[in-house]
Amino acid sequence: MMKHTLYLALFVTVLACTNKFEGYNTDNTGFTDELQNYDFNKYGIPLLIVQQGIYFNHDWGGGKNWTFQIMQNLSADMFCGYMHSYNPYVAGLSNTVYNLNDGWNGTMWENTYGYIMTEVKKAEDLNRNVLPVFYAIAKILKVELMHRTSDYYGPIVYSQFGKSITGSEPDSQKEAYYLFFNDLEEAIDILKDQEDDCRFERFDIITSENKRNSKQWIKFANALRLRLAIRIAMIEPEKAKEEAAKSFNPDNGGMLEETDDLISVSSVNTGYSNPLGEINQAWREASMNANMESILTGYNDPRISKYFEPATGAGYAGQYRGIRQGTGYNHTRYINHSRLTIKQSANATLMTASEAWFLRAEAALRKWTAEDVAYCYTKGVETSFIQWGVGDVSEYLESNATAADFIDTFSPEYNIKARCNLSPRWESGASDEMKLERIITQKWIAMFPEGCEAWAEQRRTGYPRLFPVLVNMSEGKIDTDIMIRRINFPAGIRSANPVQYDALSRELNGPDTGGTRLWWDVGRNF
Repeated sequence: MMKHTLYLALFVTVLACTNKFEGYNTDNTGFTDELQNYDFNKYGIPLLIVQQGIYFNHDWGGGKNWTFQIMQNLSADMFCGYMHSYNPYVAGLSNTVYNLNDGWNGTMWENTYGYIMTEVKKAEDLNRNVLPVFYAIAKILKVELMHRTSDYYGPIVYSQFGKSITGSEPDSQKEAYYLFFNDLEEAIDILKDQEDDCRFERFDIITSENKRNSKQWIKFANALRLRLAIRIAMIEPEKAKEEAAKSFNPDNGGMLEETDDLISVSSVNTGYSNPLGEINQAWREASMNANMESILTGYNDPRISKYFEPATGAGYAGQYRGIRQGTGYNHTRYINHSRLTIKQSANATLMTASEAWFLRAEAALRKWTAEDVAYCYTKGVETSFIQWGVGDVSEYLESNATAADFIDTFSPEYNIKARCNLSPRWESGASDEMKLERIITQKWIAMFPEGCEAWAEQRRTGYPRLFPVLVNMSEGKIDTDIMIRRINFPAGIRSANPVQYDALSRELNGPDTGGTRLWWDVGRNF
């Protein structure tokens, strides 16, 4: 049995100042040289910390789960249409109504750079000339970590990270994406050359337990490369097609395809606890979003019982009830609405084979491949059904059902007509736009509960069609119908590192507000 918990307990990191995050920690107080070198711990433990820090659950000394709540759950998980809290933070006048809370929204940046990118750099520096496979895995994890950060903010510090003690020059989002592709290619080449090196396996806590080998990491890297290629399909179509072709090239090792090709942070004997589970089960602050209620109940989607628990409120117990974002309510009457089924012991999903099939469907739709679009779409839905154990998919794929109108439990003024008017049934004669809407809507359902990727894809495509906020307190910075496009840079950078802030703002090519579109967000799909 792996002894990750013991080694992580022994490993003590020094907390970094967020405005000087490049001065990365090298203090291993209490973690002796003997322990560091035992079974490659010195080289592998940074990889463990990074894996636990992507879906953030890093024990930095101030508590774990509330950090994830303000990093992701009260932003991406809500903005993508998955979740909402019953708790009316700031009297209901916070992110939910686009009154963006700087104290919350800076935490993705601060914690990623302050604690996790430092470990990425450590893993790269330690392993570059010693253990190539460890180095390659560090590269893949780096891309998975940092594309999420870039898709929050836009420009990021990537190529120059760690090269200055006071602050590094940022890369534009275009530059960052090109670097992501380079890092994935380097990692894949190394892993192909070192396919029999299995020394990293006991530090691997995100691939399926029966597939912890170099081949599976290659498949993950290829699927990740395809994810990023699809993301830039409209802004850099030739580059996107080129990178997608590399993902599909059989000489490059294949793609995630089977149900157990699951990339998720394991909670089994690793010391990892799913932060969303704590927020949901212990605090009761992760409830169903109205968009989920509308689409899943309208589709009569059997995955609803795997994702959410029935409501328990008087008069509507046993039903699935969601909360609409952006109403500005200041009460706790939604406390008995449907909560998630996610527990602390649940693995934290980062990528599934189902997502990879939907990526392939879109690639085929764009004529990047000769694959059949309908087949890939069907495989995406089917793989998700198998993953969640909800039975045969055939009836669902023939369904003409559409989303249901949202009826608020307490306030009729919050009611709204359904926006998602396409059924699950594939229509070969539909327009490419309608085909894409089906693909992305089903991908959105299947990616639950990973809100970062769901929000990025919803912004990129406009699908699924989400309910707009009823109250918009952005003072004109965010358009109600276009919806929030990004998170603003941490307010602390403006005062602590104004040179870096000015450089980030220049690369953004727009005001540092939630209404500015990211580089890949062009507002059209074809």
